[in-house]
Amino acid sequence: MDEAVARQAFDQAIKTHKPVFEEFFLARLMGLEFEYPDGQCVVTFEPKDFMFNPQGSLHGGIIASVMDISMGHLLKRVQGPGTTLEIKVQYVKAARHGRLRSVGEFIRQGRGISYMRSTMTDAQGDVVAFATATWKRLKPAAP
Repeated sequence: MDEAVARQAFDQAIKTHKPVFEEFFLARLMGLEFEYPDGQCVVTFEPKDFMFNPQGSLHGGIIASVMDISMGHLLKRVQGPGTTLEIKVQYVKAARHGRLRSVGEFIRQGRGISYMRSTMTDAQGDVVAFATATWKRLKPAAP
């Protein structure tokens, strides 16, 4: 592991994070970038070796987290805050380098419960993993 890269990512995340969507600590640590085209949330990032498992590929927990984030940020943007009730991730291909893209979108949007999916692809457009999830809309926090 490149310790200098890991330390720099951590220090940058500590300095720049805010407790808001797109700017929270994990998004900053992983270097996530966000776009919202056509009813989707697209999250892109370049994996770093501190995110890898002992086999030298991107850890499944990182993959699941990024896909969860792509769905949660879309839900927040469209309906307000929510929480993951369940998520199923299917891993298709190891990711070792190159820019990754995760696209979150609605399968069915409900008033209280929504069904969503996210697909992560690599720089060649190959599917790395895909997920489906059930989300519950949360009541806005009291002022």
